[in-house]
Amino acid sequence: MPKILVVGGGYAGFYTAWKLEKQLAKGEAEIVVVDPLPYLTYQPFLPEVVGGAVEPRHAIVSQRKHLKRSTVITAKVTQINHAARTATITPEVGDAWDITYDIIVVTAGSVSRTFPIPGVADNAIGLKAIEEAVEIRNRIMTNFDKAANLPPGPERERLLTFVVVGGGFAGIEVFAEMRSLASALVKYYPQLTFEDTHFHLIEAMGRIMPEVSLKTSHKVLKNLAERGAFVHLDTQLQSAENGVCQLSTGESLESDVIVWTAGVMASPMLKNTDLPVEQRGRLQVRADLRVEGDDGIVEGAWGAGDVAAVPDITGGGVGGFCVPNAQHAVRQGKQLAKNITAVLRGELPKDYSHQNLGAVAGLGPGHGAFQSGKIGITGPIAWLMHRGYHGLAIPTWERKIRVISNWVIAFVLGRDIAPIENLEDPREFFERFASRPRPPAAAEAPKEAAPAKDRLPGADGLSAPVYATPAQGK
Repeated sequence: MPKILVVGGGYAGFYTAWKLEKQLAKGEAEIVVVDPLPYLTYQPFLPEVVGGAVEPRHAIVSQRKHLKRSTVITAKVTQINHAARTATITPEVGDAWDITYDIIVVTAGSVSRTFPIPGVADNAIGLKAIEEAVEIRNRIMTNFDKAANLPPGPERERLLTFVVVGGGFAGIEVFAEMRSLASALVKYYPQLTFEDTHFHLIEAMGRIMPEVSLKTSHKVLKNLAERGAFVHLDTQLQSAENGVCQLSTGESLESDVIVWTAGVMASPMLKNTDLPVEQRGRLQVRADLRVEGDDGIVEGAWGAGDVAAVPDITGGGVGGFCVPNAQHAVRQGKQLAKNITAVLRGELPKDYSHQNLGAVAGLGPGHGAFQSGKIGITGPIAWLMHRGYHGLAIPTWERKIRVISNWVIAFVLGRDIAPIENLEDPREFFERFASRPRPPAAAEAPKEAAPAKDRLPGADGLSAPVYATPAQGK
């Protein structure tokens, strides 16, 4: 029975394994999925997690719960030797081991792409993981709590200044959700006003959201400006040391919350493989998702998602390739499962082809943007279209029901504004008050006995006090 190793359990990897389970008969193949995280993160919902519209756990999908016929391994694949059909698996705890396979599916995804700008690595936070979205939300609300106890001045202004770097879809969506959350918080803090909050987005290009028309992007800019959120176009971040953002225009912004969304790059894991990669570090694949090198097709190797340079045969891609987004990764995973099934049964694989029907973005409750061809819409209708699309697009009915129910509850009861602090150090509160053994030297030091009349039972900390009752005269 052939063994199929799926490297990465994100969109493309999850859907490949999920659909293979449905298309292959029992005993036709063994499926193994390896990923450092035990869940798929539905990244289009990360901005709404920041804004509080989606519960964090509802934006992730458990691999073990839904991949019922696959072996799920929560660990990293640190090396692939396809010539020997082996991969090295390194868990968080324990020794690494090698696993053999017949077919490998590389869907390791992408990571945030950064530049060597001083202070970014130390002070900024990305938006690729659910933990990052939760942290951004907590920081905003915690900063409001701190600022409410301070008089007007530089310290309070820093706490209430929020910066986002990158004007693509992810950057604009999280920027708008952050602004929406802050606007909702102000009414709960009588010490603060709307004018005390400052939101800045930094974009190196002369426009935002290249997936929509220029006219639609201008409408989004106008909407953000009316809501007190300012976009700096043709502007680069030159430094973020100590939270002080120095811009190429000469401006300076001081902030405790700097969110980096300026692009992604293929997982660095590919550097430790013998599989062919192209100049941007992505896995080199054909339109049918088979890996292809200089000598032709690499037998038994497939790739999809952000980690792969998948040709866009519709002509609508960037540089001739599919853009790295959830829409392509999900569909590539489905096609990949069909192609692997076909090859196992002696049939030919088909090319991946998807004509982009449009783009939709959520910009906070009641605000959205939609673009399809020359048709561009902004406002509440586009926001409802965004929710409708992604509410149905998240994998599994279980998650669809949870997310949509969450939206209904929030509509009736309002936004939840309670932060969960100290996630980085959850034991801090316990440690602060926990009793500890006395140092050995202090414990062995001789004590001078107190007179019996001055000593209370149990005062030595070793025996419980005894209380006399009236019947015990002595």
